[in-house]
Amino acid sequence: CHIRSSCLCTTRKANWLTGRSVTESEGLVVADLSRFNLRDIFGNWWDKASPIQRGIFRVLLIALFYALPLLNNPIIDTPETSFQSVLFYPLIMFSLMAVGLNVVVGKSGILDLGYVAFFAIGAYTHAMLGIKTGLNFYEILPIAMGMAMLAGVILGLPALRLRGDYLAIITLGFGEIVRIIAINTEAIGGSAGLTDIPPPPSILGLKFGSGDPRPYYWLTLTLVILVIWGVLRLSHRKPGRAWEAIRQDEDVAEFMGVSTLKYKLWAFIIGGAVGGAAGAVYASQILSIQPEMFNLNLSIMILACVVFGGMGNIWGVIVGAVLLGYLPEKLRFLSDYRIVFFGLLM
Repeated sequence: CHIRSSCLCTTRKANWLTGRSVTESEGLVVADLSRFNLRDIFGNWWDKASPIQRGIFRVLLIALFYALPLLNNPIIDTPETSFQSVLFYPLIMFSLMAVGLNVVVGKSGILDLGYVAFFAIGAYTHAMLGIKTGLNFYEILPIAMGMAMLAGVILGLPALRLRGDYLAIITLGFGEIVRIIAINTEAIGGSAGLTDIPPPPSILGLKFGSGDPRPYYWLTLTLVILVIWGVLRLSHRKPGRAWEAIRQDEDVAEFMGVSTLKYKLWAFIIGGAVGGAAGAVYASQILSIQPEMFNLNLSIMILACVVFGGMGNIWGVIVGAVLLGYLPEKLRFLSDYRIVFFGLLM
C-alpha cells in the first residue's frame, strides 16, 4: 500500500506539472514497473536454489559458451566479419582483460589508464621466447604472466603511494612508455614489430595456427573461467575484504590496520598477470605484433568495459565487455555511422 500510494503521489505531482490528469491504473503500472528488477529476480531464485540446481545451471551456462562457435544463427552473426573471429577478438579477449582490470579498478578502486602495458609485455614475452628459444606456448605462458607481474611490482611500489588523478597519470604514462620502448628497441623488432610467432601446439585434438579462431576462443574461455574462479575465491577471503575496505575509504582502512600498500600492490600484480596471459594468447593467434597495437585506446576500451558493466561486479564486467566488443562488429555494415550509434548506446 505504501509503494502504491507513493507512486500515485509522485505520478500526480509529475502530471500536475504537465497539466495532464492521471488515473489509478497508470499509478499501478508505475508501481509494478518499480518492483520489476531482473537482477533481483535472478538473485532471489539463486538464493532459493539448491546446490544441485546451482551446479546444473553453471554446467549448462559454461556448455553454452563453449558451444557458441558452433552455432550458425543469423541473429547473432556479424555481417562483415566471421562470427568465430569476433568471438575470439574482441569478445573473449576483452572479457579476460576486463576481469583482470576489474581487480585493480573495481575491487581496489585504483584508476589504471595503462593496463595495455601488461597486455603488451605478455605479447612481447611470448613472441621473443617463441622465436628465439625452443619453448612452446604452454611453457612460455607462466613466464609471460611472471614478466607482467614483475612490471606490476616495478610500477606499483613507487606509484601506489599516490592517489586519484596523480596515480592515473602515472599509469597512463607507464602504458605509453612501454609502447615507446618497443618502438625504439631494435632487439625486439622496433617499429616493425615481430613476425613468425609460433602458435601453441595441438592439445586435446585442437589444432592451433590453421586460421581457425575457434581453438583460441576455447583456450581463452578456459582461462577466463579459471581467472573468475580465482578472483571469486580471493573476494570472499582476507584480500577481498581488504580491497573492499580500500575502495570504500583508504584512510579508514589504514587506520583499522589494513596494509593498504601491500593489498593495492597485490591487486596490481594479479591484474598484471591476467593482462600478460591475454597478451601471450593474442600474440600466438595473430602470429605478428607491432607496437602500435598496444596504444592508449585499448586501455580506455577495457576501462569502459569495466565501468559500463559495473565496477567490482565480475559478471557485469563480462557483460559490459561482450556488449562493447560485439556491438561495433554487429553495426559494421553502417560504415562510419556505426561509431555514432555506438556512442549513443554507451
